Amino acid sequence: MDDGAQLTTLLHTLDRLPGPDHLEFPDGFDHARAKARAIRLRDRLTHDFGHPCDVDDQIQDASHHYEIAVPAEATGAGVLLVVRLSSFGDLAAVTVPGPFGQESPEGAVTPEPLSVVDIALRDLRYTPVPARLLHRPYDGVSDWLARESGRATWWTRFFDYL
Repeated sequence: MDDGAQLTTLLHTLDRLPGPDHLEFPDGFDHARAKARAIRLRDRLTHDFGHPCDVDDQIQDASHHYEIAVPAEATGAGVLLVVRLSSFGDLAAVTVPGPFGQESPEGAVTPEPLSVVDIALRDLRYTPVPARLLHRPYDGVSDWLARESGRATWWTRFFDYL
């Protein structure tokens, strides 16, 4: 099974986790653990890029819990990188701000900063999910998400505000 197929299977599996009456996080989500891991990732990226990275921990009503910003001057392309950490399965997505929200970083920055982020994510046991998979139409188990959003994607399910 290729990496894309494995990740798609993982997304569907995480989508079926039991949870409270909302889609923000599954039962048993450990907020303290998630915060500690996000701080470690921020510190790692700050070290690896040699520039202070910021962590946004004021996220509410979303299927992600933290967002780490790698400053534009650190990427070599003058483009901010954003790492979103999902509340499900230690998933992570790397994006750049764009006209339609968070966009794929491919083409916006060179491969080097993306590699630095990818290595840090994998070293800290996050599962990076490429934007090409996340922007596929949502075909999971949530009737609410499909009905309310109309054009929901897997990004909506695991990395967006709900």
